[in-house]
Amino acid sequence: LPRALCSITVCLLSTGSTVSELIVTGEVGQDITVPCRYSVLNRNSITSMCWGRDSCPSSKCSQPIIWTDGWRVTEQHSSRYQLRGDLQRGDVSLTIVDARESDSGTYCCRVEIRGWFNDQRTNHKVVVKKARISTASPHTYTSEQTSGPGSTRESSFTVTRTWPSVSASEAPQTAPTPCSGPSDCLDVAADLQNTSVLLAREQLPEHGLYIGVGSCAALLLILILALLLS
Repeated sequence: LPRALCSITVCLLSTGSTVSELIVTGEVGQDITVPCRYSVLNRNSITSMCWGRDSCPSSKCSQPIIWTDGWRVTEQHSSRYQLRGDLQRGDVSLTIVDARESDSGTYCCRVEIRGWFNDQRTNHKVVVKKARISTASPHTYTSEQTSGPGSTRESSFTVTRTWPSVSASEAPQTAPTPCSGPSDCLDVAADLQNTSVLLAREQLPEHGLYIGVGSCAALLLILILALLLS
């Protein structure tokens, strides 16, 4: 293996075949590609290989998920496991479609090379993480209240309220101006005067009502006496 590749993998030598290991990470819902290649010099170099869900054993693949004879896929455990590379050029990278957290684990890429103990074995550790969810930051409202200067004890406190984000359509609309011309202002003034009169009438004390009733009774008695005398 080249030095650059060995810097990111753990290289082991076992009975004449090379076993390397690297880590591939991705997120849930993505298509994750686990790389694996072998050298193809000519048509006679094209060979069979397999992918398995475990570390590479001494032969074949443990829990095989896909097989190829070098020209085409011959066995496939699930349609979510695909070989999208050019097989005849030695690109046997595994693509996991719509990855799930359960897809995390060790995968073995085994390329069968002619001869005793010449197989190319690569173990890959796949880590599938949950997708990141971006949320809008909430708005924070801060108010302060302090006791008056004449009080015996001065204290202050801060109240912080968090308001959820609202869209432009949900935002409160600005109230219209009271009047846009002289005539509108006159109408508004008249409405305010009528409202003041109604409020004044509603706020009269009850004893004022009693005085009005007594005055009416006295006038009625005087009227009756005047009729009798006439």
